[in-house]
Amino acid sequence: QVQLVESGGGLVQAGGSLRLSCAVSGRTLSSYAMGWFRQAPGKEREFVAAITRSGSNTYIADSVKGRFTISRDNTKNTVYLQMNSLKPGDTAVYYCVADPVSFSWGATSWSYWGQGTQVTVSS
Repeated sequence: QVQLVESGGGLVQAGGSLRLSCAVSGRTLSSYAMGWFRQAPGKEREFVAAITRSGSNTYIADSVKGRFTISRDNTKNTVYLQMNSLKPGDTAVYYCVADPVSFSWGATSWSYWGQGTQVTVSS
């Protein structure tokens, strides 16, 4: 069983930066495609970013492209989401996800989810 634990969320002013971390336990990180979704109040879960098992390919949502970067350190069993130039519209609960097959743009295709970490961006 894979467990995902997010950290690094918090309150930041618009224009600021945060780095989210997702620690993976139970299995080797290199066995999984990894990603991040977010959900704002009253909205559906939204794809943010994903990275393939090897880390050779990344996928970034248009809404955050140029501001967010996803990376992974398989030696530390950790995935990161670097968020720069944050906007109030980025306020949401951010979820780390994992899947042993491949990445997907859709939330329902991911096998494992973390508990989420709150990111709040003030104007």
